[in-house]
Order: sequence, then C-alpha cells, then structure tokens
Amino acid sequence: MFGLGAQELIVILLIALVLFGGAKIPELGRSLGQAIREFKKGTDEPEAKTTAKEGEPKGGSS
Repeated sequence: MFGLGAQELIVILLIALVLFGGAKIPELGRSLGQAIREFKKGTDEPEAKTTAKEGEPKGGSS
C-alpha cells in the first residue's frame, strides 16, 4: 500500500491521534469514507444523466 510499512503507518496514526484527539478520529474516518463513496457513486453513474442530450441546446429551454 503506497510503499508504506507497518512502522510508518503506526507513526502516521500516532501523529493523527496527537493532532486531532481520540474523539475526532472516528468522525474524520467516517467523513472520509462518505466522501469516497460519493466519489465512486459519481464516477459509476452514466454520463447521459449529467450531460445534455444531443440536439438539445445546452442553455436550457428556449
């Protein structure tokens, strides 16, 4: 995983624990997981929903 060993990950987690505190770590993990899910959901949706159909003006109805 990115060339990081167990010791490096432990050091990073300890630094995060010191900086954010024990109560904030689960909240940060939860929000990061939610952001990743939303990103995957957005990339999995077909482009037809996000782009205008061919032949229709992009500016809306006129």
